[in-house]
Amino acid sequence: MLKKTEPQTKGIKGYNTILSDVAELLESARRVSARATNAIMTATYWEIGRRIVEFEQEGMDKAEYGKKIIERLSFDLTKQFGRGFSKRNVEQMRLFYVYWPIAQTLSAQSGKSQTLSGELGSAEKMQTLSAKSTLKDIANRFPLPWSHYVNFLSVKNPEARAFYEKEALRGGWSVRQLERQINTQFYERTALSRDKAAMLKKGAKPLPEDAVTPEEEIKDPFVLEFLGLKDEYSENDLEEALIHQLENFLLELGGDFTFVGRQRRLRIGDEWYRVDLLFFHRRLKCLVIIDLKLGKFTHADAGQMHLYLNYAREHWTHIDENPPVGLILCAQKDHAVARYALEGLPNKVLAAEYRTALPDEKTLAAEIDKTRRMLEGRGIVKSQKGKGK
Repeated sequence: MLKKTEPQTKGIKGYNTILSDVAELLESARRVSARATNAIMTATYWEIGRRIVEFEQEGMDKAEYGKKIIERLSFDLTKQFGRGFSKRNVEQMRLFYVYWPIAQTLSAQSGKSQTLSGELGSAEKMQTLSAKSTLKDIANRFPLPWSHYVNFLSVKNPEARAFYEKEALRGGWSVRQLERQINTQFYERTALSRDKAAMLKKGAKPLPEDAVTPEEEIKDPFVLEFLGLKDEYSENDLEEALIHQLENFLLELGGDFTFVGRQRRLRIGDEWYRVDLLFFHRRLKCLVIIDLKLGKFTHADAGQMHLYLNYAREHWTHIDENPPVGLILCAQKDHAVARYALEGLPNKVLAAEYRTALPDEKTLAAEIDKTRRMLEGRGIVKSQKGKGK
């Protein structure tokens, strides 16, 4: 990968202005594209939920009957369309319709969006979304992205759910801001506060970490699943280059390592995670999960790895295989670390066998450090001291 020479702009009057204008146009276009996709996706999932509920009502009015419908739909839709139709996801589509069976028409006079969740008003203000409604009609009644409604579904209290929806609409909350407010019980804190106006004003202020870039909106897991696209991008060039080098290094150690996948996504609850590298060790008969961190090792890294291991043990491990083992590689500049996650294994003998068969921690740490210095020396990536993943 050759380093490109930066073209000279000397003598091009007003170049910075056109660059700024074009960049702003592209940013805006990407956001519009993401919003349009999200609107159709939300409408589609609402319509799927409507059809499930109506089909259930035509059959036996029993919870077990509805469960069988969800399971069968999940199986068949996944087989035909791929990811995005797990039992949990299909059930969320069903609940989406149940919680939002009717949508308010927007007031032509006020021009303001109205909250949609659980509010049953007069016939003049309300309109049932019928089977004849187009996806565009439905999309117009749900102004927030699907990821927002997924978060609303996690709120069991109808009043709290309607509150978060109203505030998200009013304040233009990003999904990260919404998640933060729900997780910190903003509704409950506001209800208990004597100065509710001050609480609402304070809560409307976004934090720097709440911002979502156009790239993140487009590459949102929900959007990728809806469009049938694969998410194979990396956070940055350094991470991608390091993962590629480590993949080759492990495969060159011998025939025991079998490559399974890179950037393997997994979903736990409503959260998305990504495993950097996934191998199968033939002699140990187990999966090896490798997670790369660009910053220093922390206790949170160990906790996240055990989360991956618990998920892999339940969903990815076959009956005749041993429990998976995790390897955390930290690539902070001038401080490379390799840590195995071996706690919780059935016995110490198995843990010892893992340590004997897997690469030595010092060897791996040295390889990480050497690879990073080599990549930076070639100019493939810029030094990113202390940057975390």
